[in-house]
Amino acid sequence: MKVNILQWHAVASWTWDAQDETCGICRMAFDGCCPDCKLPGDDCPLIWGQCNHAFHLHCILKWVNSQTSQAHCPMCRREWHFKD
Repeated sequence: MKVNILQWHAVASWTWDAQDETCGICRMAFDGCCPDCKLPGDDCPLIWGQCNHAFHLHCILKWVNSQTSQAHCPMCRREWHFKD
């Protein structure tokens, strides 16, 4: 028996592979975007620290730049270093 496919509709979804579901700084969902962005995706990526906490790129950059001394992770208070 031979089958001919007449139509095909693909459906896909994506999620970030983070341990949490929300950003620890802005509390917005990772499958959404930070308050500075309009659309989720490549313009609003997740960034991990060496402590394995993840944040929106824009949120952690604001956090790091607002610290007067050495920046610390907002979740565990370890010294903040971007994961390689």
